[in-house]
Amino acid sequence: MKQTLTTLVLLTLAITLNGCASFGRGITEAIMEKQQQEDTRLCEIRGHAFEGLKPNLEVEGSKMKVLMVHGVGDHLPGYATEFFEKLAKELDLTVTATKHKNIALSSPNNGEKKLGNLRINRYLNKEQSQELLLYELTWSEITAEEKKVLSYDNSGEYSFRRAEVNDLLKKFSNDTGPDPIIYLGDSREDILVAFEQSLCWMTSGNWNDLPDEVHQSCQWQNIDSIYNDNYAFVSHSLGSRITIDGLQRIASLFGGPQTDQLHWDLVTALKSKEIPIYMMSNQLPMLQLGRKLPEVSNQHDTFCEPEGEKYDERMLAKTPIIAFSDPNDLLSYAIPENFINNYLDSRLCISVTNVIINVATVYDVFGMGKMANPLDAHIGYDTDDRVVGLIAKGIGHNNTAEAVKQRCHWIETID
Repeated sequence: MKQTLTTLVLLTLAITLNGCASFGRGITEAIMEKQQQEDTRLCEIRGHAFEGLKPNLEVEGSKMKVLMVHGVGDHLPGYATEFFEKLAKELDLTVTATKHKNIALSSPNNGEKKLGNLRINRYLNKEQSQELLLYELTWSEITAEEKKVLSYDNSGEYSFRRAEVNDLLKKFSNDTGPDPIIYLGDSREDILVAFEQSLCWMTSGNWNDLPDEVHQSCQWQNIDSIYNDNYAFVSHSLGSRITIDGLQRIASLFGGPQTDQLHWDLVTALKSKEIPIYMMSNQLPMLQLGRKLPEVSNQHDTFCEPEGEKYDERMLAKTPIIAFSDPNDLLSYAIPENFINNYLDSRLCISVTNVIINVATVYDVFGMGKMANPLDAHIGYDTDDRVVGLIAKGIGHNNTAEAVKQRCHWIETID
């Protein structure tokens, strides 16, 4: 039974004030266990039906490729392993490669510059007729050097003066708080190049075509694989902003009149693709504050409807966003429809499905009110069975995951 630090502190305080700590502890554990067993946590889906990854795995001669983009805080390669394994299990992919592959990302214009790491995992079904390649981008290496400015504050010289819980929270703040600020500065371009390079490697053919343990840049060459394979993004917090900005950057760089033939072929191939983005702890509205509008906005029908006058200038056929947000996650927001029209690039042809979900357990604390740990609510998405089930098998059809059928409520929207 998972017990969060905040929950324990408040419960212990309430019990102590009533003068029955020993007896109260047993009651507390029983109540918390009962609440967790019932699992009445919210899961409400508002939007169109979507199929998840499963149908794309079943397309003969095609591979499913998914890129994971992390959010704020320092991360090490392998951070998405638990999520990847839960996803593979939900998709009944029981065969995996002996080892993963690692590519130290490099800028095409500066081979010495380090842009983080791309780790690739391979999963197949028992018959090896279905293949899922999972790409894990670790970009926090780019911001780590700048964050050293605050490292003195984590040292014993300062930290010993804080209460233990406050010290933990301050270290967490020093790790995560600077990243959105740094992203607004000079490092933003490097992070977006890392995203572009990751997408380039995703389109670079088969598992056997990928290098391993190299520091190397990718060149856009294998356009045929874009037509043949299927793609999706999974992002967390700031990673969602990086994913959207990365796609908008590609649209701007490669979609203009001066684009060379190779990149024009790339843009043409992407126009035929529907690439969903599964956003955990979505922060797009907050991270839009203080930013300029995209080059093209509020023109969805012009670019995305076949009869639209600029339909041939779209970047993707469709970009469905499935936005997961826990109401108790202080850094997460649902996406209203007007936000898409006003603040996201129309050439991406975005539609949105909001998933309002409690990934953190909500406790009734002895009549003091209900509470959930906001930290659990921020980081618990990728290990939640309902989130994994929705990404794997979607909603609104016969193949929907059991966890979603039993514990989620779908409100279908119509145009």
